[in-house]
Amino acid sequence: MRTETLKRYFILAMPWTVMALMVMTLGLAPFPSGANPNDHEHHHHHHAMPDEQDGYVRTLATYTVPDVKLLDPNRAQVSLRRQLDDKPVIMNFIFTSCGAICPVMSTTFSEVQKALGPERNAVRMVSISIDPEHDTPEALKIYAKRYGAGPQWQMLTGSLDNSIAVQRAFNVYRGDKMGHTPATFLRARAGQPWVRLDGFASADDILREYRKLTATN
Repeated sequence: MRTETLKRYFILAMPWTVMALMVMTLGLAPFPSGANPNDHEHHHHHHAMPDEQDGYVRTLATYTVPDVKLLDPNRAQVSLRRQLDDKPVIMNFIFTSCGAICPVMSTTFSEVQKALGPERNAVRMVSISIDPEHDTPEALKIYAKRYGAGPQWQMLTGSLDNSIAVQRAFNVYRGDKMGHTPATFLRARAGQPWVRLDGFASADDILREYRKLTATN
């Protein structure tokens, strides 16, 4: 097996948390460019063959967005279905006290936002807390400010039950926030399949997937 192949295999086999800690503490890029049992009640995952990229695995999946209300940083109630149905969506799951994976993903979202420029007004960026008992709207407001989130980038929290319902719907629920793994979700419009990127997709990766989706829908 070639050296590069062995190196890539070793990196892909590393736990996400260890890899993220390397990114944060050593300034390393985890990849050159840049998932507890499945719950089939709410979604159909991996209905297309996975496409393994450098840094992430791309799959198509159909998810049923639960009919729940969440809270934005101003304590306004938000219907998640309405929030996700009116524009193209780029979404992830975070928690504000996370010291490894979430800062990497949120920095990436900040870079995506900057790269989109005025075009960002045409897309809905959403980060949903998986730790709503600690992530109050006020905590999310501070977190949003830390990463320079614009009005198109919504930070959402809510009740524990509603948060778990959303996590289960998108097959990211791991029972404990410390089991959190990096994943990004994109959809061109309501009724279309979601593109799921498992791993540390870079801003360029996410932008490329977004433009591919919006160009064909």
